[in-house]
Amino acid sequence: METIGRDLREMQRIPLAASHVEALKRAGTRRRYPAGALLAEVGAPVDRFVYVETGEVEVVNPFTGERLVPSTLGPGQFMAEIALLSGGRWSLPMRAARETEVVEVPREAMLRLMAAIPEMSDIVITVLAARRRRQLESRDGMLVLVGEDEDKAIRAIADFCARNRVPYRSYPLGSAEAATVAASCGTGAGAPVVVFGRDVVVDPPTPEKVARLLGLDQELPEEDAFDVLIVGAGPAGVAAGVYAGAEGLRALVVDDTAIGGQAGTSSRIENYMGFPTGISGGDLVWRGEVQAMKFGTRFVVPRRVAGLEQLEDGAFCATFAGGERVRAGSVVVATGVQYRRLPLARLADLEGTGIYYAATENEARFCREGEVVVIGGGNSAGQAAMFLSRVARHVRLLVRGPSLATSMSHYLSSRLEADPAITIEYNAQVAALHGDAALEAVTIRDAAGERTMPTCAMFVMVGAAPNTGWLSGLVALDEKGFVLTGEAAGAASPYATSRPGIYAVGDVRAGSVKRVASSVGEGSVVISKVWEHVRG
Repeated sequence: METIGRDLREMQRIPLAASHVEALKRAGTRRRYPAGALLAEVGAPVDRFVYVETGEVEVVNPFTGERLVPSTLGPGQFMAEIALLSGGRWSLPMRAARETEVVEVPREAMLRLMAAIPEMSDIVITVLAARRRRQLESRDGMLVLVGEDEDKAIRAIADFCARNRVPYRSYPLGSAEAATVAASCGTGAGAPVVVFGRDVVVDPPTPEKVARLLGLDQELPEEDAFDVLIVGAGPAGVAAGVYAGAEGLRALVVDDTAIGGQAGTSSRIENYMGFPTGISGGDLVWRGEVQAMKFGTRFVVPRRVAGLEQLEDGAFCATFAGGERVRAGSVVVATGVQYRRLPLARLADLEGTGIYYAATENEARFCREGEVVVIGGGNSAGQAAMFLSRVARHVRLLVRGPSLATSMSHYLSSRLEADPAITIEYNAQVAALHGDAALEAVTIRDAAGERTMPTCAMFVMVGAAPNTGWLSGLVALDEKGFVLTGEAAGAASPYATSRPGIYAVGDVRAGSVKRVASSVGEGSVVISKVWEHVRG
């Protein structure tokens, strides 16, 4: 299956061309660091690109002061992270292992060089993506979670990090590693905690606080207007961000949860053109995010738009849930849909401790060798069942209707039927939940009656409620809350709404085809009309 970022062991030895190095020297400043000097501190802005001329740079373990990973950066290599593109923050501390001489290029100057020299940009971005992938695989991040299995707040941060490609380390309560963390930052030895770096305790532990520390949620001055605000960072929103940046528009993409949307939770997409061996939704959308950032598009998460109004000059002002405001000349609505919450007693109590709305590696850890229930008859439910069958003892797929023929791709339903680890039950639904601190069993109702079966996890992937409440009556909606566009909204463009300057793409649009490919296409095409509106 395709993944983003080529193998780091290969990429870290590919040098920049001599002409690239000369360009860096012209744009940068030469600096010398003595052995032991820090070149980057955890949480500091990634405000420069560092090319190593002589010496050696290593990653530091902040808890022990020793080298964290065996590989180092030497002459001809460069020090940077993928956050260079977005103006984020360093996730790893870097130190001169011996006297080191470097060329430092300010971030803005480096981005201009990358835009002007695409061959250099290709090398830099590929290496940075490979480094992030290695961090995720080896869990070398400086964000440390203790007590994820026992504490819902800690688990919520783990979920946020996993969905936003943030590397972190997780230690169980009572472990030796947890004791080391507690001793270094002065917290209780047996208490759940989130620590950034060595001594920044995230209290209270929330995704919003973590996002601020990592630079994922940056300040947006109210007077700083954008050409287009893209609300929603699923395939449609990210595609719009790519094309907006490529066309020179000042674009901002915001999402209240994670870059990727529902597609980001798909473990394997096999019918997207160009990826014959399949690709995870997270990898696919992250490729788009990196691509959009290369063109200058900004991303901010988690930010929920609570309201939208049109100003007297025709521009729009979005108000976030925290009270912050941002101006934009146009708005692209790409908020997609959310899975319906089932009307079951104690559902909210068990969400995150047995009841999930995504099936990724993060959730699969709690399903090993267990009985799992998946609810839904669409492709998302099918992909989840296939993925979970690799780790769970058995997966039971519950479908309300009598067949999968009209709701799921044929290739997927055929695989489900052939997999001995999966049972499909038609005309079935969950009637009750059982368990105190975590889900322990469910009651299933079908034509034969009711029965209770033990389960360690239930994945809900049914229904499609559009996220349009924040539009405040600005645009016309259909009876289900989906945004009307084109002729149905009295507009000439197929993605224009009833309000000039506001467009809708992807699953949130009434009549759209609920597929990743169509969402990407809509997000790409809509920017031409956005450009005409803001530049016309």
